[in-house]
Amino acid sequence: MQNNDYLPKFNKYAKDYVPHVNTPVEKAVYEPKSFFSIPDREANEYKFKAIKYAFKHHYENNSFYRQMCKEKGVTPDDIKSIDDFVKIPLVPHEFFKGYPSGKEFAMWLVSIMSIDPPKIVVKGKNPTYDDVISAFADAGIVVAYSSGTTGRFTFIPRDENTYKMAEYSIGKSAIDMLQHWWDYDTYAYLLFPDPRTTNIYVGKVTRILFDVVKDTRVAIETKITTDLLRISMGNVRNLKEKMLSKLIASKMKKMNDQMVNKIIKWADERNKNKDRIFFAGAPFILNMVMEKMDEDGIRYDFGERGAILTGGGWKTQEDKRLPVEEFRKKVEEFFGIPPENTLDLYAMVEGNGFIVHCPESHYLHIPKTYYHPIVLDENDEPVAPGEEGRFAFLDAIPKSYPGFIKTGDKVKLIDSCDCGREGYVLEPEVSRIRGEEIRGCAEEMRRILREG
Repeated sequence: MQNNDYLPKFNKYAKDYVPHVNTPVEKAVYEPKSFFSIPDREANEYKFKAIKYAFKHHYENNSFYRQMCKEKGVTPDDIKSIDDFVKIPLVPHEFFKGYPSGKEFAMWLVSIMSIDPPKIVVKGKNPTYDDVISAFADAGIVVAYSSGTTGRFTFIPRDENTYKMAEYSIGKSAIDMLQHWWDYDTYAYLLFPDPRTTNIYVGKVTRILFDVVKDTRVAIETKITTDLLRISMGNVRNLKEKMLSKLIASKMKKMNDQMVNKIIKWADERNKNKDRIFFAGAPFILNMVMEKMDEDGIRYDFGERGAILTGGGWKTQEDKRLPVEEFRKKVEEFFGIPPENTLDLYAMVEGNGFIVHCPESHYLHIPKTYYHPIVLDENDEPVAPGEEGRFAFLDAIPKSYPGFIKTGDKVKLIDSCDCGREGYVLEPEVSRIRGEEIRGCAEEMRRILREG
C-alpha cells in the first residue's frame, strides 16, 4: 500500500487552490491524506458530514431543488446516516441541457444556482452563449460545458471556491494514484485544449497541471467556442455554417499532422535528455501519435520516467472502442511506459469527483470522502454491488448548483479491489445507457480533430 507522503509536497505546489478550511465539505476535500487509501470508517465520517451539509445548503438556497425535495417528501432532517443518502433527490443530467438562448440563457444560469449571484453584466441585445459565459467569468463564475453527439450542451456554473476545489480534487486524485511516480521535475503534455483559453470542462479543470509539474505544453492551442464545438459535432444551422464545417474539416488533416509532429519532436527531445514525461488527456490524440510513430518506425524507452493519465472513454471509430488494456499495451510498445504508470480517469462536467484507475489492478476508484456512488436499475431503484445499472452520484463539492446527479452512463459497482484499498470501485470500462447520446471529453476532441 502507498504511504501518502506525497500530500505535503503536492499541497506546496497547489497552495493557490486551498482556501481557509472551515466547512465539512472543505474538510472532506483538503484534510484527508488520501481520497482512496483512507479507511472506510474515516472516509465515511467525512462523507456523511459533507454530503449532509451540501444537501442542507441546496435545500435552503435553491428554489427548483427545494421543490424537487418537497415533491419527494424529503428534508435535511431525514438524512441521519449514509443509509439515508438514497432518499436525496437526484437531478437528471438532461436538466442541464434545458437552457434558452440570448439573455434568457443568463437568467436560466442564475435560476439554477444555489448562491446569490454577483453582479453580472451581459452586453448586447442578442448575446451568444460565449458572450454570456464571458460575462459570468468577469463576475467570478466559471460556466463550463460539455457536449454530446446532438450538439446540445451541458452548462454548469461554478463559483470560484467550487471551481478551485474541483481543480484541487483532480490534481490530488491523479497524484494520489501516481504518487509512486510523481515528481515536480517533470515535462507534461496536455492532450486537451488550453485550460487558460477554453470553457470546455475537461480542458478547464486541468489548469492545475501547470502548477504541479515544472513544464507543461498544450496540444490544442486553438480557442474553442460553443459555436465551433457545435459545428464540429455536425450540428449546422444554415448554409454558412455548412460551408464553415467543410472548411474546418479540410484544415483538420494539416492541423492534426502538425500537432502530432510537434508531440513526437517534444518526446524525442525529452528522450535524448533523459527527462521525465507525463501525458494527460484524450487517448485519441496519443493514439494518433503512436500511429505516426509506427509509420516512421519510432520507439522510445522512457520506462519509469514516463506516466500517462487518459481522460474519459473514447472511440477510434463510430462503432469500435479501443479497450483500456489494449491501449496500455500499445503505450508500452511505443513509449516503454509500464502498464502501472498508464491510468485512466472517469469524470463528467456535472460532477467534481474524479474516479481513477489504481496502478495495480486498473479498477476505477471513487474518491471516498466527499462523493457517494449509486447505481440504479430501470426503475431508479439501487442495485446490489456487482450488477450493472445507471450511474448516479452525490457530490458534496459544488456550492453553486446541486451536485446530486443521475447520469446517462452504464457502470458496474464492485465492493472491493485486490489492490488493497478499501471501498467500492467501478469496473474499468464505462459505457452509455442505450438511447443516450454519446458524449465525453475525448469524444468532443475526436470530433473537433476529425479528418476531412
